[in-house]
Amino acid sequence: MQKKLVVICLINFLIASLMGLTLRYSFINSVPINYRFLTHAHSHVAMLGWVYLMLYTLFVHYFIEEKKPVFNRLFWLTEISVIGMMISFPIQGYAWASISFSTLHILCSYYFAYLIWKHHKIKNLPARYLLRTSLLFMVISTLGVWCLGPAVSMLGQTSAFYQIAIQFFLHFQFNGWFLIAVLAVFLHLIQLQDSKQFRLFFILLIGATILTFSLPIYWFVPREFLLFINGLGILLQLAALFIFLKLIKPAFPIILKNNSTLIVYLYSFAIFCFILKNVLQSLSLIPTFSKVVFEHRNFVIGFIHLSMLGVVTGFLFSFIFKNQLASTSKGLHVGIYIFVLGFLLTEILLSFQGYKFYFGGGILPHYFMLLFLFSVLLPLGIVLILINTIKHYNHEKSITKTP
Repeated sequence: MQKKLVVICLINFLIASLMGLTLRYSFINSVPINYRFLTHAHSHVAMLGWVYLMLYTLFVHYFIEEKKPVFNRLFWLTEISVIGMMISFPIQGYAWASISFSTLHILCSYYFAYLIWKHHKIKNLPARYLLRTSLLFMVISTLGVWCLGPAVSMLGQTSAFYQIAIQFFLHFQFNGWFLIAVLAVFLHLIQLQDSKQFRLFFILLIGATILTFSLPIYWFVPREFLLFINGLGILLQLAALFIFLKLIKPAFPIILKNNSTLIVYLYSFAIFCFILKNVLQSLSLIPTFSKVVFEHRNFVIGFIHLSMLGVVTGFLFSFIFKNQLASTSKGLHVGIYIFVLGFLLTEILLSFQGYKFYFGGGILPHYFMLLFLFSVLLPLGIVLILINTIKHYNHEKSITKTP
């Protein structure tokens, strides 16, 4: 794996986290920037600059034997599109420049999916199934983006069509592309073998991913049958989670034996967040809660961060350190612990405030200040991880150059 590409991904992650920190500071003091524009920039850089490009790097590293130059060139072209969005979104929001760079990213992702599908060499069948499925969901999710233009021109940005198109993209990015992609890498690393149990898990996972999209549709087109479909999807999801835990249980003694304490800790953290995500999603079986949760921004942000920072980033960090891309120094451990602490504190605060809103309570004392202070820990942790990774990278370069 090219360490400099991982460094680029971590820098993107740091910038996204600083944007998020600025958004939270704006509730304490005014900042000379459009809040909505910066929100778009934050989400795009986090999703496409950190998670997407890190998955890109991992897929090429693990699943492509012959590292053709096209993969490197495509990575940098994709990074240019991320930088373009990083600059244009805070200035103009959705306008010609940001839309152009977003379109470039989508076209790059299509070519990436084609290259991986064509050149991957995976003997492990579970990893191959999940890899291909994640790529399919990535491509399918972009249909929501292509629908935005027609939705605005025909019905406007407040229409159900426009909102559902956005939710379509987000749902299949988070639950289809990102989640299934990290599971593909994880099952590849633990060398899970094909079995009837895995195939049942695979079918349930795909079914749950598709059916649970009915809940975002319900938010904008409230029809009772959509809650029934979502309920079925939740049951499939819980069954898939149960089988997944049974599948990986025999591998844990090997994981404990062959990995450092830090990697075992990160695996455990990511899997715990994965379990918690599924449990919290099951609350949407309660009809009143399934509607109210969308109306309270704290629940939405908390759940998105649980998926992005807990499950996906937890797995991504574990994959980075398993490849010894950073020396297991005290600074690295401190960086990880600070990041996880910031994540836990912000999640608890968001959830508790959402709980108070749900039952008609007011704002917690010093809520916005506490949220900002807890959020400072996230970029601080990333900085320490990034510094350690760069030092390790430079150290290896100096050793390589020494005769």
